[in-house]
Formats: sequence, C-alpha cells, structure tokens
Amino acid sequence: MNEFEWRRQLRALHQPLQPQRDLWLAIDASLDTTGGSANNVGQPGSARRPWLLGVGLAASLLLAGGIGWHLLPTPATGTSAGSTPWKPADPRLAGAAIELDSARLELQMALRQAPASSALQRLLTRTERQQAQLRHLANEAG
Repeated sequence: MNEFEWRRQLRALHQPLQPQRDLWLAIDASLDTTGGSANNVGQPGSARRPWLLGVGLAASLLLAGGIGWHLLPTPATGTSAGSTPWKPADPRLAGAAIELDSARLELQMALRQAPASSALQRLLTRTERQQAQLRHLANEAG
C-alpha cells in the first residue's frame, strides 16, 4: 500500500456512514421492557444504588472534613483549633489585632509551602514585631 492509497482511504473516512441496523429500535425495546423508568426501581442491581450513594456521600464528607482539619491553625502557629487569638479590650486596637493575626497566619502557611523564602520570613518577623507593638500599646492604654 502506498501513500496515495492511504490518502484515498483517509478521504473515505470523512464520508457519513449508515449503521447496519437501526439502533433506535433496540433502545425503544429496552425502554419498554424496563417500564421506561429512569431509576429502575425493583430491577436487579438497583439495591446497590442507595448503598453506593451512601458510600459516595460518606467519602465526600470525609474529604471535606479532612480539608477543614488541615486548614485549622496548629499550636505551632500560636493559636490552637479551640482557642481564639488575642483581642485587646480597646475596640480601636481590636481591628488591628485581627488583621495582624490573620496576616501572621497566612504568612506561616506560605512559609510551609516555601520554607526557604527569605522575603516571607522578613514579612513574618515584621508582622510579629507589629503585633508586639500593638500589645505594648494595649498594655499602656490599660
């Protein structure tokens, strides 16, 4: 077989092709035998579907719980999953404390992904220094 015959056969593949038998008759017949219901309740093998649905739901919940658990702050970050971050009594300082704590947590998560980043380390040190200054201001304010 040479290249010209291959090209001729390739061109023939682009032509529409009629199936040897009508597929819709077989589909229609199979729908008539199952009663036309989409869920096939009462058919053999349908008892497994609720079980598979339950397994799929349980797997989804496990995955969501695992992701949520992984995203919780660890005791190494300064706050545990059950404790709340430091919040000063003065409402003017409370907003700054929340923002600084959030920035510190995000920087610590970023450092877990790129531990060799000196820029992230400098930002974390600066943020912790600002938190210390804020605590000092809150102590002076009484």
